[in-house]
Amino acid sequence: MKKTILWILAIVMLGSLCEASVVKGQRAYMKLCKKCHKSGGKLAPSHTRAEWEDYFANDAKLLKEAHQNDKAAMEKLTSKRFEKSLRHLLQFFVKYAKDSGNVPACN
Repeated sequence: MKKTILWILAIVMLGSLCEASVVKGQRAYMKLCKKCHKSGGKLAPSHTRAEWEDYFANDAKLLKEAHQNDKAAMEKLTSKRFEKSLRHLLQFFVKYAKDSGNVPACN
């Protein structure tokens, strides 16, 4: 019985570590996007949740197309850091999207 409970707890904890994180997304935004876009609190609500999901679909194809004329941005969007942060960035933008009703506490 104890082993079963321990296994269930371990699976739940491991699952929560694998989920995307809004906090990690905000940190990634600060490192990757803030220099050009300034406040994430102003950029995130510029689109709806569905629009952000479209931007990040297919390895962020639309996001990369929107930045294709900016060499510095493309370097960041093709970096390993961006690849690792992709799902977290999406969660950040979706949480604070125009139609989410959420407002970031700090930028």
